[in-house]
Amino acid sequence: MAGTRIRETDLYQPVKTLLESQGYEVKGEVASADIVAVRGEEEPVIVELKTGFTLALFHQAVERMKLSDCVYIAAPRGKGRAFLKALAANKLLCRRLGLGLITVRLEDGLSEIHLDPAPYQPRQSKAKRERLLREFQRRVGDPNTGGSTGVTIMTAYRQDAIRLLHHLGENGPCKASDAAKATGVEKARNIMADDHYGWFERVERGIYGVTPKGIDAIALYSEANQS
Repeated sequence: MAGTRIRETDLYQPVKTLLESQGYEVKGEVASADIVAVRGEEEPVIVELKTGFTLALFHQAVERMKLSDCVYIAAPRGKGRAFLKALAANKLLCRRLGLGLITVRLEDGLSEIHLDPAPYQPRQSKAKRERLLREFQRRVGDPNTGGSTGVTIMTAYRQDAIRLLHHLGENGPCKASDAAKATGVEKARNIMADDHYGWFERVERGIYGVTPKGIDAIALYSEANQS
C-alpha cells in the first residue's frame, strides 16, 4: 500500500474475513453501517471503518450503538512508537465508550481485535484522588489560570520553595529546622536538600543558603511570597 492513498474500502475485506472466520455472515453498507455481521440469534455486530482514528469515527460508532451493543471501530495499523501511543489512547477511549477496536495491517490484510465491546465500569484511583485533593488543599490561593499552556504552573511545592527562598533571602543562611518553623513549610529540609530548582545550597551541615539562581528567583517571585 506504500505510495497509494488508503481508502475505507481497503479495510472491508480484511475485517470481513476476520468476522467470517468466527462464523458470522457479513455484509457491507447495511442501513448506513459500514459492516454488519450476524451469527444465529446473537446480537448483530457493527463495524465502522475509517482510514484513521478521528472524532468522526467515534461519533459514527456511538450513533451505531442505538442499533447494537456490539459496535467496533476499525482503522489501519501504523508503525512505531507514535502509533502504539495513539493505539493505547484510543483503546482507553473505546473502553470508556463501550466500543470494540480493530486494526488492519494493510500490507497483508491481518486484522487484529484489540478490544471487545463491553459496558464501561469506571475504576477510580484512590491514591491519585488523594494526591489531587492534597495538592488542592496545600496550594495557597488560585495562582494559575485554567487552560494555560506553555507556562510554569505554580504548584504547592513551588509555593513552599518560594517561601523558603524569601526567608533565606531576608535572614541569610539558617538551619532547615528554623526555616521550617519560620515559614510553616514542614518539609523544608527535603525541599532545600533536593533543590529541584537550583535555588538552595548547603552552606554547612544542616544549614542552607541561597544560590545566585535563587537570588534571581527572589526578584522574579517577589509578589509570590505568601508566608
